[in-house]
Amino acid sequence: QVQLVESGGGSVQPGGSLSLSCVFSGDTFDYYAITWFRQAPGTEREGVSCIAGRFPTKYYTDLAKGRFAISRDNAKNTVYLQMNSLQPEDTAVYYCATGLYGCGSFVPLEYDYWGRGTQVTVSL
Repeated sequence: QVQLVESGGGSVQPGGSLSLSCVFSGDTFDYYAITWFRQAPGTEREGVSCIAGRFPTKYYTDLAKGRFAISRDNAKNTVYLQMNSLQPEDTAVYYCATGLYGCGSFVPLEYDYWGRGTQVTVSL
C-alpha cells in the first residue's frame, strides 16, 4: 500500500521561504510521479507542481511558476517543494499525492493516494 507523509509546514512572514517534504513508501518510488496540491479554507483543492518518476520532468501551475521549485531524491524516496516569496494567499494545507496518470493532470479526483497534509501559514 502506497503511503505519503508530508512535513515541513509552519508559519512564516510574507516574503519568507519554506521547504516541504513528502516521503513515499509501499512501492518502487521512481515508478511514481508525485504532485503537490494545496487547499485553503473554503476553497477547492488546487494543483501546485508535479515531478515525474524516472525521468523527472517538472511541471508547475501558474501559482507556483517563478517562486516554487520541486525536486526529488529517489535514494531517499522523497519529493521536496521549495517555496520562496511566500504571500498570505499561499496559506493553505499542502498535500502530496500520486496516481496512475503521472503528471498528466492536476485534477484531484484522478489521484489515488494522498498524504494527510502539512499546514503552511503566511502572516505578519
